[in-house]
Amino acid sequence: MAVVEVEQVTRVYQEKGMPPAHALRGVSLQIEQGEFMALAGPSGSGKTTLLNLIGGLDAATSGEVRVGGQALSGLSRKELADLRRDRIGFVFQSYNLVPVLTAAENAGYVLELQGVGSAERRARVKAVFDRIGLAQFLDARPLKMSGGQQQRVAVARAIVSAPAVVLADEPTANLDQATGAALMDLMRELNKERGITFIFSTHDPMVLSRADRVVRLVDGEIVTAPS
Repeated sequence: MAVVEVEQVTRVYQEKGMPPAHALRGVSLQIEQGEFMALAGPSGSGKTTLLNLIGGLDAATSGEVRVGGQALSGLSRKELADLRRDRIGFVFQSYNLVPVLTAAENAGYVLELQGVGSAERRARVKAVFDRIGLAQFLDARPLKMSGGQQQRVAVARAIVSAPAVVLADEPTANLDQATGAALMDLMRELNKERGITFIFSTHDPMVLSRADRVVRLVDGEIVTAPS
């Protein structure tokens, strides 16, 4: 069953006095429940734009994106926020951690929004931190952590609530090879154990080698068969 459907999606950015810039050009793609897949391509190829459209962070200029059968174009801002809270986990290149919160509080923020109690939040976050080598950083502030450690907190935040889909924009970009491989192994375990669908944007050959499927984008278009 397709958990994500992208149908003839185009995204055009237009600034006053400038020619239109096509980030995506008629992209169609189906992603099945439980896939572990990667979007590959050079910088500017449209990978991040496509992730943002799937996650409801941006809207298509034309075409349609469906997540779990729901057409995103028909959802209100609140409905989109609820969808992201309950069904989609995000890993951003820039981490997007809240500096005044501890690592554990950052990772457990979605659980708090879902109404999970503080003791259970702490336990679930600790279990994930133990698996990705962050056990000693539960109460650390992001600014006291390295870039790689912050990236792992961002990944923990994305997976701790076991969403249906995790969207990860260059998840290993700030990690050494061993830590990146361990992180990918953890996400693969969650993919197999819980059926979470993972969609990665990446340049990393190690990530690409672990994907079940690689979809390549160039200049906003898919250049390999989407399935």
